[in-house]
Amino acid sequence: MNIKKVGLTALAASLAATSAYAGELSISGGAKLSYVTKGGNMATTDVSSGFAMDNEITATGSAELDNGFIVSVTHGLAASGGSGSDSSTLTLNMGDLGTLSYDDTDGHAGLAGLENKMPKAYEVANDGLGTTAVPVVMAKMPSGQGFGYSNTIAGATVSLGWSDGIGAVTDRTDGGQDTTIASTNSSSSIAVSYDLADIGLSVFGGVGTEGQADGKELDHTTMGAVYAFGPVKIGYQINDEDDTDSTSTTTDLETEIYSIAFMVNDNLSISYGEHNSDEAGSAVDQEIESIQASYSMGGMTLNIKDSEVTGLSNVADQNHDTTEILLTFAF
Repeated sequence: MNIKKVGLTALAASLAATSAYAGELSISGGAKLSYVTKGGNMATTDVSSGFAMDNEITATGSAELDNGFIVSVTHGLAASGGSGSDSSTLTLNMGDLGTLSYDDTDGHAGLAGLENKMPKAYEVANDGLGTTAVPVVMAKMPSGQGFGYSNTIAGATVSLGWSDGIGAVTDRTDGGQDTTIASTNSSSSIAVSYDLADIGLSVFGGVGTEGQADGKELDHTTMGAVYAFGPVKIGYQINDEDDTDSTSTTTDLETEIYSIAFMVNDNLSISYGEHNSDEAGSAVDQEIESIQASYSMGGMTLNIKDSEVTGLSNVADQNHDTTEILLTFAF
């Protein structure tokens, strides 16, 4: 028997059998250069430099199965001194049957996708405020690892999210487990968005439960709307978070967000927004204001924002503010 001939024949048959599943892998990326100043009595005073740079590299691949379904994967590569990927998503597009996905780190399926839907020129109003020790508080369904499903039903976009441990965000390979956080109840949520394009109105809302290590749950509710007329968009939403632990009096939160954005022309936009949180048991509201501008020219974008918070973490006399200039290049 000619072993070499048999081996080559088997290899050719294998390549022919798998060619129908051949996909493609593409790499995209960008670079960011920023300058940031911070103030207020919660700001770090010993700062050696306000300049910083970040690189973003994303690998995306897809392939079509025999039944027409499309499998795709996206890896956000950790380019800032890290290794591996900072977020990976596996997606199965089933056409009219909807889309099923899994994200290992930062999925926004279900209610997490409605965290802050307000119009803006650059970033959400609370971005960059607070410190590691004293963070900005907000009622929201958290993002994290887990499964998602989305589909369009009768003109409405429906998104479902489920996770057995939404806080498990440490990099792990197949066959591994996350043991860096305490075991929790599972988390689940549903979000619905509906666009009334004829009148420029978009409404959205949803509910969810977030598992906790104490065996109890946080109940989440979000509802809001965005109205567009000409170059102007205005929006309002409210997020509510209630602890099912009847003995808790300080973890019930309500966050109210509203903003207005104006598209000056195809390249320039400006916005103003407020982001206020009320915590049960506290007489102090956390109040945030942010004004922003964004200018684009080809693959370059210049973003500017100035934001401030009073009553940080719902504590009196805790103030923080930040001004950021960000230059982004897309490749």
